[in-house]
Amino acid sequence: MRNILVKSALVALTAFCAVEANAQNNVALDQSQNQLNLELQSGETKYYNTSAIKSIDINDGNVSVAVGSATDKYDGNVKTVRFAKASIINQDGKVEIIEAKGWLESAYIKWKPLTGAVSYNVYVKGGQYADWTKIDYQLVRNYGTYGRADVVGLKAGSYELKVVPVDGTNAEKADAANQASNLEVRNYNRSGFAHKGFSGIGAYNDDGTLKSNAKVLYVTKNTAKTISTNVAGAQSNPCVGLQTIIDAYQKGGDTTPITFRIIGTVDKDDLDHISSSEEGIQIKGKNKDSELNITIEGIGEDATFAHVGFLARNAKSVEFRNFGIIRCMDDGISLDTDNSNIWIHHIDVFYGKSSGGDHAKGDGAIDVKTNSKYVTVDNCHYWDTGKTNMFGMKSESGPNYITYHHNWFDHSDSRHPRVRTMSVHVWNNYFDNVAKYGVGATSGASVFVENNYFLKTKKPILSSNQGTDALGSGTFSGEAGGMIKAYGNYFDRTAVNFKYYTQNNPTTTGYDAYETANRNDKVPATEVTKDGGTAYNNFDTDASLMYDYTPDAAEDVPGVVTGYWGAGRLNHGDISFTFSDNVGNDDTDSAVNSQLSSLIDSYKSSLVGIFDGENIGGGDNPGGGDDPTPGPGDEPTPEGTILCSFDGAPSVSMFTAADNYGDGKITYEGVYYKKGEKMDSKGSITFTPTKNYDMTIVLGTAKGGKDVSINGTKTTVSGTENTDGKYYELQPIEVTANTAYTITKGSAESLVMIIKLVPKE
Repeated sequence: MRNILVKSALVALTAFCAVEANAQNNVALDQSQNQLNLELQSGETKYYNTSAIKSIDINDGNVSVAVGSATDKYDGNVKTVRFAKASIINQDGKVEIIEAKGWLESAYIKWKPLTGAVSYNVYVKGGQYADWTKIDYQLVRNYGTYGRADVVGLKAGSYELKVVPVDGTNAEKADAANQASNLEVRNYNRSGFAHKGFSGIGAYNDDGTLKSNAKVLYVTKNTAKTISTNVAGAQSNPCVGLQTIIDAYQKGGDTTPITFRIIGTVDKDDLDHISSSEEGIQIKGKNKDSELNITIEGIGEDATFAHVGFLARNAKSVEFRNFGIIRCMDDGISLDTDNSNIWIHHIDVFYGKSSGGDHAKGDGAIDVKTNSKYVTVDNCHYWDTGKTNMFGMKSESGPNYITYHHNWFDHSDSRHPRVRTMSVHVWNNYFDNVAKYGVGATSGASVFVENNYFLKTKKPILSSNQGTDALGSGTFSGEAGGMIKAYGNYFDRTAVNFKYYTQNNPTTTGYDAYETANRNDKVPATEVTKDGGTAYNNFDTDASLMYDYTPDAAEDVPGVVTGYWGAGRLNHGDISFTFSDNVGNDDTDSAVNSQLSSLIDSYKSSLVGIFDGENIGGGDNPGGGDDPTPGPGDEPTPEGTILCSFDGAPSVSMFTAADNYGDGKITYEGVYYKKGEKMDSKGSITFTPTKNYDMTIVLGTAKGGKDVSINGTKTTVSGTENTDGKYYELQPIEVTANTAYTITKGSAESLVMIIKLVPKE
């Protein structure tokens, strides 16, 4: 690059103006070149190879880029200016990398197949990984014309990914390896009521990393019936099958964090069974608000559930992230009965099962009902859904705090959301050609509608039986009204028959929302609904109730929500469809879009399988997958602290135990365990760690023994009895990587309940 002129050191320009592009010299993203990136307010990014730039002029909010004799001028429309080093360098004889990017707590890399390679090992470096670390083989997949690996559970930072081909002898070809660098990973936005007073929803910490003792299970159409793990308190172990494992958590004896990582398409017929005949996969706690620590997450761009949805009951600490739902049975995700701290984000919701009439597009997309509380729904992409979101039935005790932010209502019809009784914060959502109405409040609800962008939405905000809803024939609800506070929203007012009334310009029937001049202004108690006489509860101005958040300006919302870091799955998923706003009046037409309907009904993932693993074949019939061919290591070693129990079988596959179990009935670190390995003349446990650990052995008191032998040598430390939990906990002993260990009887018969391995620093 020959010259860069910067007259004003601006990295964030906020004016919203048109682009004057004289030269049109911007190019496609080229990760093999050093590049200038101009992120526009619209969310679009303009790329320039720095080697071709003659000069850059940033002056009082105006950016000009000169390439040769021509100049591109951006008049106040640039949000950020960045320079990026080349992240990919391809050379002959090495793996040719096609693409590599960081995303939200994850990163991915794609490459062309290399002649002579039968599989690939992929390594990650950066963030929590100081050195190159091999990722689980299930994450390294074959898409026929390219390979792909996704790394999840990353904290924010800069990362490198390396692809090493493996030949037919299972040897790495290190001289043909290639890598990508400078991959930016950001954290998910954890603003919202779900995280209010609660950290680490599901299997992950708030920094994006897996919890120390989390289990990881990989689910494909072939393995949904066969994945297995031990669950403390289950009637029998191991528990086999996705729904069976989740059902076992209902017993209440195990809160071990667990994440189910979905690869490719999983159809209803692929499952071992479903526990909800109405919705599909049921996640249920023993009692109301039972902490489960479950995450359901998709891997990559194509993770999809077909012909099945989710029902959560009595559940706490459950997360749904990064997958699509196609033709669900009833609701896509339904939170029903006493759930709390539930986080639903980056989901693509398509048409459900058609039942005709007002169910032609299916029933609800994501519903929150029956005293579900402290819930966040964010960054979800609703593809022409009908009854999109219902919050509240009629039996809630309230106020059931719910957050709804950065969602993309893409030509959907109604309920964005429809709220009964609850206190709901609706902010930074993109209402994109909504056919019927946007936000609706009934039954004494309090809804704060803040900094949203309403494009061609004829009835953006409704309160039952007043304002717009009381004009003309029919209402969106015959129930009593709810109060809505509005601030900072953008209405383009171009929709046919657009209507929106505030207290400043009410109709004879009242107003749709009470609009404030400032975000922290309260709605006066004297302002009540026309029908029902309820007032706004001002939950949003109560510091003891509200969470910390930083809203985007309303005019920036379309770019943010539809941008790379925005709503829906990674890269907005693998289903590409654009609504035509000039054909069929999509902003007023609530009928099924036949093209989209046909597209999702014929959808097939291009996934072929896992390298050196199972043949998945996206084109196979649901439920008819090939028998999985085990890859190296059926269950990967968990990250962080390993907690192995012996309740009928070892819960972690690196351990092998003689079939010699006995009742111990202990509670350790808040989890109940019934059985352990009896260390008598028949009992033994063997394992070979892959890294250095401090090992703690927990013995039940039932057999009386307080020590064990390790590789033939009796332990020289005595156990300390925990009388509350009824166990002995031996002092930590260091075990080293790649060393085989055998644990047998010590001075007297004992009962090994738990082996805990804490990684050495």
